[in-house]
Amino acid sequence: MTSQPTTAAAPLRLAQLFSSHFSSAPRIFRAPGRVNLIGEHTDYNDGFVLPAAIDLYTWTAISPRNNNSLCVYSENLGESCEIDLSDSAARPRDHWSDYVHGVALMLQRAGVSVRGADIAIYSDVPSGAGLSSSAALEVSVASALLAASGQTLPLAEIAKLCQRAENEFVGARVGIMDQFASCFGSAHHAILLDCRSLDYKLLPLPEGVTMVICNTMVKHGHSGGEYNDRRAQCEEGVRILRQYFPAIKALRDVTLAQLQSQRGAANHERMPKLIYRRCHHVVSENERVLSTVEALKSGDLAKVGDCMAESHLSMKNDYEISCRELDIMVDLAKGRSGVIGCRMTGGGFGGCTINLVRTTSVEQFKTEIQSAYRRATGIEPEIYVSTAGAGVAAIQSNG
Repeated sequence: MTSQPTTAAAPLRLAQLFSSHFSSAPRIFRAPGRVNLIGEHTDYNDGFVLPAAIDLYTWTAISPRNNNSLCVYSENLGESCEIDLSDSAARPRDHWSDYVHGVALMLQRAGVSVRGADIAIYSDVPSGAGLSSSAALEVSVASALLAASGQTLPLAEIAKLCQRAENEFVGARVGIMDQFASCFGSAHHAILLDCRSLDYKLLPLPEGVTMVICNTMVKHGHSGGEYNDRRAQCEEGVRILRQYFPAIKALRDVTLAQLQSQRGAANHERMPKLIYRRCHHVVSENERVLSTVEALKSGDLAKVGDCMAESHLSMKNDYEISCRELDIMVDLAKGRSGVIGCRMTGGGFGGCTINLVRTTSVEQFKTEIQSAYRRATGIEPEIYVSTAGAGVAAIQSNG
């Protein structure tokens, strides 16, 4: 198994690997994963989210070549593949290269003349952990392909094209949050994003508070049916609600009172119970995002913790995207010294929890949660301590 380079050493190691593999000097681009403080499964419902970029990254090294193909090497997997840019009828292969191929295809459809290139990729964003390893890959690759082709696009357009790659080529109907956070991350700030308008505000994270991410080591996959099922259930809820509230375009537009009006004794046939619970999560989660933002602005960290706890319960009971290990990890964190709030983060069905912990208690928390989770599950977790970081950037030129 290849040993993992540190974040600081990764670009140099990747450049050396690239030069030995392709016999040329590359340019290197880096895009971060993200953690979501609150606002889960609201993005594809035109709602609000509060993510932050983290200091785990995907690096893409690239050098142009003189034909119409992408030769791609993954250091993590030790695998190579070739992508034919002239294949207009390309189909996904259920392979990691689909993310690269999908990004190239969406750039082409947007009018970018994508040039053939040699590419090497390394990532320390854990796969299947709910920390946006796919978005980090997409954004890093998109930036590299644009540079190698001598073209540029606004960051918001890059985020949308990368989302389309995952929606239309890979087959996961994800919202815009992950790609947007990977593009627009800002040091020491979370991002309040309106997923309908793409208007955003940078929100300073409280001083003396650290993000601690606990990986249950249970992997999930966005392209699986459960994630897409949740989106279809939300769309069914909108279809039902629009019969009674015609102005509604998405669950973002629904109030709790409107939703609850469909579940009274006289109206129990209007909306199936399952659809109601899915909608209830999204509508209440949007409210929790805005409440969390106000609490952060006013310094009411107890309120932040309450919102995070309510969010996790909603994801567990209404949206049913938690799992035994996530629930255990959250329960073990509650009430520990310095813990402000904790909840699962990401698409669900495994992955990580996000814990806001007073900086002075981080080391104690790490030791205690690792030991307690191991005893409870027999699984050795991974713990990542992260600041909120910057978005995609060029790291090294080949000049």
